[in-house]
Amino acid sequence: MDKQHIKQQLATFALSMFRKDFFGIYHGSLSAKLDTNLFTINTKNAVFDSISERTLIDLFYNKDYRWKDASIDASIHHGIYRQISDAKFITFTMPPFTTAFSLNHSIIIPKDYFGFKEFGRITIYDPKKFDDWYERAVSEIPQYFQQHSTSIMVIRGYGVYAFSRDIHSMVRQLSILERSCRILMLDHSQARLDID
Repeated sequence: MDKQHIKQQLATFALSMFRKDFFGIYHGSLSAKLDTNLFTINTKNAVFDSISERTLIDLFYNKDYRWKDASIDASIHHGIYRQISDAKFITFTMPPFTTAFSLNHSIIIPKDYFGFKEFGRITIYDPKKFDDWYERAVSEIPQYFQQHSTSIMVIRGYGVYAFSRDIHSMVRQLSILERSCRILMLDHSQARLDID
């Protein structure tokens, strides 16, 4: 697959996820591995409904001057690419229902068919304190993926990291997870109404 096509896939993915409120105007990140020591990632000023060649930056694993223009998440993506050979695409999103559900739960057990079949259950990672989260995230996120043999990580109050060899399967998983969390939250609010 050529680099131009990969970047077009990222732009399509970003617009779709932006429309679903998974990305904020300047919030989130997405990247693709282009070569053994090269990946492309959104710039720190990227607006996710208009990702283009101008808002993606190619980074070599050895840090150089270009890293200063890259997303704040570039080091985390770099760590995942270095440690997980199956990672071809990576994203950090903040889907509203999944993130909201993570605030008061430690595990996600979908009650809907598609969520249950896809995930069974997902443990929610607790970053403890946010003061030094970005310093710790660079090592803790890749470690979590390796230790738990998973390609999706829900982080309490922060969002979701995901990777895949195929961008379409990554989108599918994120969408199923968000729908499952929405159903869980609607079910929970209905249960409260029944009690009242």
